[in-house]
Amino acid sequence: MAHTTPEQQPRGFLALGIFFFFGALMATFAATTLLKPGTFLDRAWVLNPTAHVQLVSVGKIAGFGFIALAVPLLLAGVGWFRRRYWGWVVGTSVIAVNLLGDLGQIGFGERLKGVTGVLIAGLLLVYMTRPGVRNYFR
Repeated sequence: MAHTTPEQQPRGFLALGIFFFFGALMATFAATTLLKPGTFLDRAWVLNPTAHVQLVSVGKIAGFGFIALAVPLLLAGVGWFRRRYWGWVVGTSVIAVNLLGDLGQIGFGERLKGVTGVLIAGLLLVYMTRPGVRNYFR
């Protein structure tokens, strides 16, 4: 197995960094619409109306939960693109927690969503923990 030198950017590096920033943006958007409902931004929930109904029923707690998600995603993106080891740690931690949540979905009967999430998060963790990727942050 070839190891990546610090000068060689691993394949997928850019895409995963963008993914972290996109996730932070979407979590911030969700938080905004849940903490300040009734604005024109609510129209975006047409993409997932069931989730919107479920999240609104929880109240503002859901909005604060999305803020709590947006912060580590933003930090992961910043650290990822700056090639900081802490960015790699935050990023892999976010994905690992997501994987645990997907396992929980399987336990609560959302098998298709859960299995799909576990597969995606698992593949991301395999990629992120490969020596060539991990060493790119040292």
